[in-house]
Amino acid sequence: MPASRLIFALLWAVASGMALQTMNAVMRLMALELHSMQAQFLRALFGLIVMLPVIAVGIRQSGWRSYWPKDMRGQWLRGLAHTVATLLFFLALPHLPLADSTAIGFTTPLFILLGAALFLGEKVTRARWLATLVGFGGVLVVLLPHLGGFGGGGYWSLVMLAASPAFATSFLLAKVLTRRDRSSVLVVWQALTVSILSLPLALAVWEPPTLRQWTIFLFAGLLGSTAHYCINRAMEKVDISALQSVRFLDLIWSSMLGFLMFGNMPAPTALVGGAVIVVAVAAVARYEARVARASG
Repeated sequence: MPASRLIFALLWAVASGMALQTMNAVMRLMALELHSMQAQFLRALFGLIVMLPVIAVGIRQSGWRSYWPKDMRGQWLRGLAHTVATLLFFLALPHLPLADSTAIGFTTPLFILLGAALFLGEKVTRARWLATLVGFGGVLVVLLPHLGGFGGGGYWSLVMLAASPAFATSFLLAKVLTRRDRSSVLVVWQALTVSILSLPLALAVWEPPTLRQWTIFLFAGLLGSTAHYCINRAMEKVDISALQSVRFLDLIWSSMLGFLMFGNMPAPTALVGGAVIVVAVAAVARYEARVARASG
């Protein structure tokens, strides 16, 4: 793999993380005002709406078949997995600080690494395993003070944790689907399938949003679609397992946003854990770039 290819993939992954954590901060604000199931539906719906101009241009240039997936069953399976994952995520989101939510989400790479090795036949190098495990150790440093019991934050931490294998399933299916469909097709069909599958749940708890809330959901939709497009572009360039250590940088973005938007100061354990994670990410990125140049 050329070093430039790896670097560009890592940059796409970093951009995805920044957009995703900004969206999570915005959605935490909305989940404090509306029911989580309604917030989930509106986020997916606006993720689709913001793409309509791009879709229209693509259809005008190449016809509607340019957005028709080659694996319809796979798209709906991924949509179902992502609906379950986001439902659990948004249910827990208003009950946890952003940094905690992000740290718990770092268990997803472990499920992804396992799934990539077992089902996709990807070679997971020792450096990738080491970086992921060291980074997960940093996450444990962040989490342990908050998981002493099953009440309050402890209960919702478990709900958030349950979303991880579902998210991993969605990402693994996306990796498979990128072999046949473009990233833009995956983003469109994820938003469409999640919107349709989430609609009945949203209608059961529906409250009319205000103009301000409609505007915020529009912004969240733009951020979410951008994040998913970026990570799909990254997965087109390298194995999915090569990207997972970079996802730990999300803790930095979520800590900053939690402080700026909600006044949540990161605990000392979060800072220590974040430092461990950054060292792990820097080490594996440098190692893989060096290997890529040597084999170049």
